[in-house]
Amino acid sequence: MLACIVALLALLSACGTTKVQPGYYRVQSGDTLTQIARKQGTSVSNLVRWNRLSNSNSIEVGQVLRVEPPAGQARTSTPSNAASKPASSPRASASTGKRRTAPPGAISLVWPAQGKVTRGYDGGGSNGIVISNSAGTPVVAAAGGTVAYSGSGLRGYGHLVIVKHNASFLSIYAHNSKLLVKEGQSVKQGQKIAEMGNSDSKQVGLYFELRYNGQAVDPAGTLPPK
Repeated sequence: MLACIVALLALLSACGTTKVQPGYYRVQSGDTLTQIARKQGTSVSNLVRWNRLSNSNSIEVGQVLRVEPPAGQARTSTPSNAASKPASSPRASASTGKRRTAPPGAISLVWPAQGKVTRGYDGGGSNGIVISNSAGTPVVAAAGGTVAYSGSGLRGYGHLVIVKHNASFLSIYAHNSKLLVKEGQSVKQGQKIAEMGNSDSKQVGLYFELRYNGQAVDPAGTLPPK
């Protein structure tokens, strides 16, 4: 169980809501590798080498790139400059994200919180949705299951709860102000598990994510209409 949680936290650390560490850069819509190299004062060849990219013409929105050399390595090529003409390099765009959905009827959810959806799922820059309301708004389990994680050990998610529903589904509730459940605890659908807040976030709101077989999927297909 512990190994599964560790693996899950490592997977979550790559999601779009986390903050990148110094020496790294998250690809934005419209970026090319050449533009990133220029901004970071390095070269495309360095970025390809440091990130072990198999194709320098293919980057995706939300992808995290190392832009400083790893320990013990130096910059071995000159930075990109305006005089050099880059090879054909398609721009990263939100369309590179793949919208994934769960099989119809595979799970039935309730809304994890009342409020306005201020950010939706797009499969690229956003792997979940943000529901905004006032601090302290109840956060409930979208479906019954077991609490796989309850804590604040993952940077960028604040006070976080992860509920494992079955072998295929789990749900993520981030940026809470208060956690009301413990790891290993069984919860019922609609049970209050936290209170909305802005921990590790600039605004009050619940970040909610649904995962199917380890992949983030659009929760809109399983949440009831508002």
